[in-house]
Amino acid sequence: MIEPEGISEESGELYEHFRFIADKGQSPLRIDKYVMAKIGNASRNRIQNAARAGNILVNGTVVKPSYKVRPCDLITIVLAYPPRDTEIYPENIPINIVFEDDDIIVVNKVPGMVVHPGHGNFTGTLQHALLYHLQQEPHGEEAPKPFLVHRIDKDTSGILLVAKNELAQSKLAKQFFDHTIDRKYVALVWGNLAEEQGTITGNVGRDPRNRLIHTVYDDDEKGRHAVTHYRVLERFGYVTLVECRLETGRTHQIRVHFRHIGHPLFNDELYGGSEILKGTTFTKYRQFVQNCFKLIPRQALHAQSLGFRHPSTGAYLQFDSEYPDDFQSVIAKWRNYSLHQNPEAP
Repeated sequence: MIEPEGISEESGELYEHFRFIADKGQSPLRIDKYVMAKIGNASRNRIQNAARAGNILVNGTVVKPSYKVRPCDLITIVLAYPPRDTEIYPENIPINIVFEDDDIIVVNKVPGMVVHPGHGNFTGTLQHALLYHLQQEPHGEEAPKPFLVHRIDKDTSGILLVAKNELAQSKLAKQFFDHTIDRKYVALVWGNLAEEQGTITGNVGRDPRNRLIHTVYDDDEKGRHAVTHYRVLERFGYVTLVECRLETGRTHQIRVHFRHIGHPLFNDELYGGSEILKGTTFTKYRQFVQNCFKLIPRQALHAQSLGFRHPSTGAYLQFDSEYPDDFQSVIAKWRNYSLHQNPEAP
């Protein structure tokens, strides 16, 4: 069986990418049957949805399920995230739904909520909450299910897009694969960045010494290509508020990239941002920072906006969200401190 060449659950983007070349002696065979034989966990329904969504290409051209595979054809396919084996039950958990229609739901996720079950989080996730929401009137027993297309970290707040049917999921997965999704995050990072804007490029992969975190590798065999563009929004001397635009969606990408350039996210415990990294040794300053940590007991990262093409209409949609209370509070506190203390850039 062919293993996925591209991203699957190791990323914030939930899809699988396959690429293979038909044998020289390949006899004519419908591509949907050919792909099913090649990919072990791909159901007929997943493959058909991929074909309907335009996610199966032969020699760079979109083909129908009836296309007959020929010798040496180059076949690429993007499959939507497969359903989990874990059975999920609806849970009545409040969620902030920004937009909903027959194909998609856009949610403004609160910090502290896990997106889907796994790794010890088997209840209380966004997926549980969405399932409950979708089973309410007028849907009832015929309710659609939430189909994930991407995710954000438990302690990251902000905009998240979910599909309500498998065809919409397949079409959105292709947009993530093609990097046509517009994503903007806002982060508070340690230090005073030297430039007003810049780009961080580095291959992101798991750290062999700590499986909970990721790191940047020069070798593209160890990590996946990742690009983060940033621009400074506001400077507070010892910390900087930045806007980040993602070209790729690797796990912990923003957190990993900013640690890599020496500017970890404020209060990011996993990546070294929960220590006082910049500033003075004065007791009052240390107490001030500790109070800031209490205000935002998580990494200071917010998924502010998401833009994409609607899977049915093709219309471009963009959704924005305000900073959550903890994020607003810590920014206000740093802004006030910088105005009154006027610390010099370290």
